[in-house]
Amino acid sequence: MLGKRQLIATAAAGLAVRRPASAAAPERPGFFAARDIAEAGLIFGLPIVMNYGAMYEFVIDKTSSQYKAPFNVIKNEASVATYKDTAVVTPNSDTPYSLLWMDLRAEPVVISVPAVDPKRYYSVQLCDASTYNYGYIGSRTTGSDAGDYLIAAPGWTGPTPAGIRQVIRSGSTLSLAIFRTQLFGPDDLDALRKVQAGYRARTLSAYLNQPAPPPAPAIAFPAFSAENAKKNFFEYLDFMLQFIPASPNESQIRAQLASIGVGPGKTFNFADLPVKQKLEIGLGLRQGSKKVDAAVAKAGVAINGWNVSGLPGDSAHYNGDWLGRAVAAQAGIFGNSPEEATYPFTRIDSAGRKLSGEHSYTITFPAGGLPPVNAFWSVTMYDGKTQLLIKNPIDRYLINAPMLDGMIKNADGSVTIYIQAKSPGPARQANWLPAPTGPIYLVMRLYWPKTSAPSILPAGQGSWKPPGVVRTA
Repeated sequence: MLGKRQLIATAAAGLAVRRPASAAAPERPGFFAARDIAEAGLIFGLPIVMNYGAMYEFVIDKTSSQYKAPFNVIKNEASVATYKDTAVVTPNSDTPYSLLWMDLRAEPVVISVPAVDPKRYYSVQLCDASTYNYGYIGSRTTGSDAGDYLIAAPGWTGPTPAGIRQVIRSGSTLSLAIFRTQLFGPDDLDALRKVQAGYRARTLSAYLNQPAPPPAPAIAFPAFSAENAKKNFFEYLDFMLQFIPASPNESQIRAQLASIGVGPGKTFNFADLPVKQKLEIGLGLRQGSKKVDAAVAKAGVAINGWNVSGLPGDSAHYNGDWLGRAVAAQAGIFGNSPEEATYPFTRIDSAGRKLSGEHSYTITFPAGGLPPVNAFWSVTMYDGKTQLLIKNPIDRYLINAPMLDGMIKNADGSVTIYIQAKSPGPARQANWLPAPTGPIYLVMRLYWPKTSAPSILPAGQGSWKPPGVVRTA
């Protein structure tokens, strides 16, 4: 999942789409109207730009330490995230990832999955360039049997080939598949690798053993960095919109953006703008950023200090709520839809005080009160400033359900997690979740949450409540 502050940046060159010379420029709105459009554009475009930042590091910039593989090639990671993984904030460290960025412009891609032991949870989250979760393959949705699934671009009209279990249509021509495969423990790595080896991605022509269609035009991807984010935000959005056909509920915001020079077929360049237009754009971006920050702080329902919400989802889930989509991206881009996984998160203790490694805390699940899930749950520790995993002496970044057998239970059957920067001592070491010395950010993950009581669903309204983080020293 990516953080806004790390990923909105500059790209001054290399835009692939140009405005036709004969196109008449729309009349530009006045100063305050343009400022407000820039604000709305930041909110609308934030997830799209953040998505581009991740895509650039993972599949385009081969010099990046986060580079994975080219388009249409699966990269399996037979390990969990550590403090060294910095491209995505709030990274998941309990289901190793396999990542597949797809270029669907020339033809669809077929994703094949092997038969997976029903005891092992796995999912393939399909996320388009708008960060909509447009489909799922895996334990919850398609079961544990092997199968072939065709991922198609918007507007693809070909026949469904024999052997394809389902056609799933992306909302953009560049798209992402995130494979999550449950790891039961360090001694399970070989079995995990066998599952990952069964994941395959082939273009439709390769799947059918037929000649490939003509390739799509080469893309001049603008260089991405995290240094000039605010100033050149719209250059990235301008670039990416060419890969995202407008949906009906986007007509208004896209028309507004076009009036300030942003949109597919445009060549927005902040550096070339007159001083007045730079000012209106800059003010609008700042206002939009503040509005997203404020909305993230208020997101979800507060339960025992945790924020519980069902932020991510598909296009219908948001239904044109651009602020809700931006909040979901900033809180943790590429998050699962709540029915696949629900993510309570907190920066405060049960008394409303900010969490800090200067203090010690506990989380206690009462007997019979563990998170109600069909798969498994986890509690992960992050640095409160960066939302990244922290370096610690025992290389432990989370406590999760598979670890329960090795943890110490209280006399009444409850389980206590000890959250602090220093070890709580040998007797409690198995239950220790190491914390940074400064601000703390905690995320609880409930994979495939149960829908019958007790349940966390509907998110924030269910009968199960996450226990508070209690300061003990």
